[in-house]
Amino acid sequence: MNKRKTLWSTKFIDNDESRIAVTEIAKTNNISEICASLIYNRGYRTPEAASAFLRFDDVVMHSPLLLKDVEKAVERIQAALENGERIAIYGDYDVDGVTSVTILYLYLKELGADVGYYIPNRIGEGYGLSNNAIDHLAEIGVTLIITVDTGITAFEEVNHAKSLGIDVVITDHHECQDNIPDAVAVINPHRADCPYPFKSLAGVGVIFKVLCAFEIINFGDRNNEADSVRSMYYRYADLVTIGTIADVMPIVDENRLIVRFGLAMLENTKRHGLLALMEAANLGSNPNVRPAVESTKPKVSKPRKVNSSYIGFTIAPRINAAGRISRASKAVELLLAEDIETAASLAYELCEINYQRQLEENKIAESAFRKIEKEFDFSNQKVIVIDDDEWMQGVIGIVSSKITEKYGLPSILITFDGTMVNNDPSDLDIGKGSGRSIKGLNLVEALSYSKDTLVKFGGHELAAGLSIRRKDISDFRSKINEFANQMLTEDDLCYRIDADREISFEDITMTLAKEISLLEPFGNMNNTPNFIVKGLKVMRASSIGTGNHSKFILEHNGKTVNAVMFGKSYLSLNIKENDVVDVLFTLDINKFNNTESVQLILQDIRLSDEYLSYFKKENELYVAIRQGASYTEDDKILPNREDFVAVYTLLRKEFRTGNDIMSEVEIFHKLSATSSDIRLAKLKIILEILNELRICTVEEVSPGIYQYDIYFNSEKTNIEKSSILKKLKTQLNKNNGD
Repeated sequence: MNKRKTLWSTKFIDNDESRIAVTEIAKTNNISEICASLIYNRGYRTPEAASAFLRFDDVVMHSPLLLKDVEKAVERIQAALENGERIAIYGDYDVDGVTSVTILYLYLKELGADVGYYIPNRIGEGYGLSNNAIDHLAEIGVTLIITVDTGITAFEEVNHAKSLGIDVVITDHHECQDNIPDAVAVINPHRADCPYPFKSLAGVGVIFKVLCAFEIINFGDRNNEADSVRSMYYRYADLVTIGTIADVMPIVDENRLIVRFGLAMLENTKRHGLLALMEAANLGSNPNVRPAVESTKPKVSKPRKVNSSYIGFTIAPRINAAGRISRASKAVELLLAEDIETAASLAYELCEINYQRQLEENKIAESAFRKIEKEFDFSNQKVIVIDDDEWMQGVIGIVSSKITEKYGLPSILITFDGTMVNNDPSDLDIGKGSGRSIKGLNLVEALSYSKDTLVKFGGHELAAGLSIRRKDISDFRSKINEFANQMLTEDDLCYRIDADREISFEDITMTLAKEISLLEPFGNMNNTPNFIVKGLKVMRASSIGTGNHSKFILEHNGKTVNAVMFGKSYLSLNIKENDVVDVLFTLDINKFNNTESVQLILQDIRLSDEYLSYFKKENELYVAIRQGASYTEDDKILPNREDFVAVYTLLRKEFRTGNDIMSEVEIFHKLSATSSDIRLAKLKIILEILNELRICTVEEVSPGIYQYDIYFNSEKTNIEKSSILKKLKTQLNKNNGD
């Protein structure tokens, strides 16, 4: 197995220039210098720029009329409304697509449109427009298709729609190819000829801006766009926020304003579907616990403030689950629900589906890890490409993320799950793939390089999907690795975690934890601040939840703080009580029984560099002395009778509790807890002598790990008989090196 090297780095460069700037920012804005340094790290390096960031004065609501083709789209939609045409909204099955469908449907319904929506089934239809779906829409009288979060590569499908008398308006945010489909309008900020200044809108952000343009052109004032746009924020910013966060869009520029506004709306949302989903989510993942369906609006006991993390880890997965292993339209129905009974029932169903998704995800992950360890050539390949006939298509993207995180390599999972598209047997040999990448390898560019081996592909820099024939997998694997070998360096393959800065243990306060909220909303490119603190002692380490999460009590100078780490068992981390560790974490406020306390959410934990250095030097000293090197009394190597008693007493105590195997580090720490000052090199010598004199048997069963057996007898043993001890005395330099 290839061990992923993890590197920590700090963004804050501590020098005269930064210290002066941080001090001025802190003083002007009445914040701590640590908080000021966080703002400095984000590029706001003057008091004025920092103030603008904190007040959101630096954010501009860009004119939606700057979007290329937006006026063409508005004109065509308006014509459809005036003529009573049947409109179909064609969306993607993820959260971005679901929220996009929802806001467009709500808006057009308010205008009296004859409108419906179509979201393809991930399993059976796959991503994007399809000719068969277009045929179906033509049969029911649709004359205008508006795509949301999809369509930018649908060249053939748009032409097919035109042949049937159906116009297509494309709204999308995925990366474009050199050409664009021949649609009535193609709205995508990534178009080379699109002057819209902000390119990182989510799919729901793009359709939201189209609706803003529609509102300005038809009901507003072109000379005063802000009023129209602001009114749209009050109507839809909550849904736009969910889609933006779920699609991991950068929370900068316009997105920052949208998300800030949307999170405030979500705190007091009036949407039955969202209220019910929060209520159901608060009950956890147990499918046997069903929320009560009430005739009135439920009182939602939100676990914490609705922030980006709550959306990303609680709300979004449940909406996503519908499209992964069921029908995405269930999630749309939830968001459109007009009564609480319907909403509560659908919310529970989504939670149940999400639970099943988790089970399936774990099963596929175990299978994928086995394949990788057995089949993948870590020496010569940099992109993991594996396939299977039974993996559920809707889950492989999540598993791909896990694989990339574990191995530090781009990964693509392909499934041939036996599903025929439109009952066509030839499709059994076309697999669906989902991939995740690392910084340094643009996945869309990599797939484009390999396009001769693919049926279809599309996506973003770090996440993409594809279709491929079974016979082409080997060629595809070779081709994409050829590209990766050209692009990726060894440095790219390291897993890097950026911390904002290193702080002291004393800096971990409730004041700082609350101050950090001034930088919200957090998300991609405005991440929750990470900190590093070094040299903390592990007082307690334990598992929580299902055993896949860890809890620690960390101590420094007599003061302690609680820390949790999600997704990793402390046993797998090889962290034990009494270890001295460095931690990289985010600050969190834990609320329990109306009491607030600071806790650390660990991103990584490792044995302290100084701690490891100490043990390395001690082992080197031990080896040198046992090979005959001289030493002085100041080295505190020669053990006395009290030292032997301390070690023997500890071993006997542990043996009586059934513990007959301990590491030298564990023994060392337990001795330290009894106020013993026995250094590690001396401890190793004592263990040797105890075994030599048969006071107890001590066997080093593996490096640094000892198994021992205690002889319970009343006879005293003369330590001076030890040949090891006699030799040590001859090596003692009584001149202390003077």
